[in-house]
Amino acid sequence: MSAAPLVGYSSSGSEDEAEAGARVRPGTRGCSRGQSPLPSQKLPVPDSVLDMFPGTEERPEDDSTKHGGRVRTFPHERGNWATHVYVPYEAREEFLDLLDVLLPHAQTYVPRLVRMEAFHLSLSQSVVLRHHWILPFVQALKDRVASFQRFCFTADRVKIYTNQEKTRTFVGLEVTSGHTQFLDLVSEVDRVMEEFDLTTFYQDPSFHISLAWCVGDARLQLEGQCLRELQEIVGEFEDSETLLCAHAEQIRCKSGNKFFSMPLK
Repeated sequence: MSAAPLVGYSSSGSEDEAEAGARVRPGTRGCSRGQSPLPSQKLPVPDSVLDMFPGTEERPEDDSTKHGGRVRTFPHERGNWATHVYVPYEAREEFLDLLDVLLPHAQTYVPRLVRMEAFHLSLSQSVVLRHHWILPFVQALKDRVASFQRFCFTADRVKIYTNQEKTRTFVGLEVTSGHTQFLDLVSEVDRVMEEFDLTTFYQDPSFHISLAWCVGDARLQLEGQCLRELQEIVGEFEDSETLLCAHAEQIRCKSGNKFFSMPLK
């Protein structure tokens, strides 16, 4: 079984505001034909000047060790905010009990797996918004989903995912009922993306709740025997059919460090 592409995650995992963009390299002065241009030498900027304009001279260090070894899909640039639209999933105690059984078993195959800090189902890829477009973007989302009703869905099929760059692997629970309603929501979110000239969602999305992740491509270890055993754990868990049925009650947009909630009717 091949791993499905991950739905809607930036491989950096960071959606904070980007710091400092690229500098424009000064050009060389014109010279007459036959003359070689003088080598361009960058003069150091005095500290007193740099202190007047913090963050404009040097690009911030992008150290993957500071965020679990994850590699960014797109570099930080000043004024650009990583943005993601999703349905939040509020984990009940019984769900966490199930995860307490699933994760240790998966870790016998891939010890570096780490539990997700929060749970959701993506409705968009991670895209970049300029800061001044955030509020118009959110308002457009609100207008598009204002008439949508709340709905129930079930996510009970264990599946292995990777991000597009194959730099991270995820263990998730795929939606097996409610798929049509998620597609309808994505259709409206895609229309907003097109209005702002942003990347739309995947053509054939696999809606899911990611449970755990690790750096690198771990499909060989997790698919096959491990995947079958994880599915057996889910099937045999007490009241799993009821436990893994949930309600989609709101849409949320995260842009940088800002959250915007849009309740469904």
